[in-house]
Amino acid sequence: QVQLVESGGGLVQPGGSLSFSCLASGSIFSIYAMGWYRQAPGKQRELVATITSGGSTNYADSVKGRFTISRDNAKNTVYLQMNSLKPDDTAVYYCNAALTTAWGSELNYWGQGTQVTVSS
Repeated sequence: QVQLVESGGGLVQPGGSLSFSCLASGSIFSIYAMGWYRQAPGKQRELVATITSGGSTNYADSVKGRFTISRDNAKNTVYLQMNSLKPDDTAVYYCNAALTTAWGSELNYWGQGTQVTVSS
């Protein structure tokens, strides 16, 4: 069994900052990539940022220069620092991990999602 547990998020005014963390635990052999996705009401889930075990990052154009993804491989934890937040950033944010389980399966896992609301 593998679990991704997110923490952070909440309500913030435009221009403010928030941060997330996501811990992957359970029967994990290795994690290739971790990342964050988001889904706004009435829209499809979209990529926010990803990071590989080697530290290579990928960002959505809409968040480049404002969001920073980082990772602690020893702790199986990924972080997202969000600055200069805009109302368009309002969404449910989901953690994702592409990993190999202890029994050898290569699978994608998702966190439970955490709400971010950017509003004055």
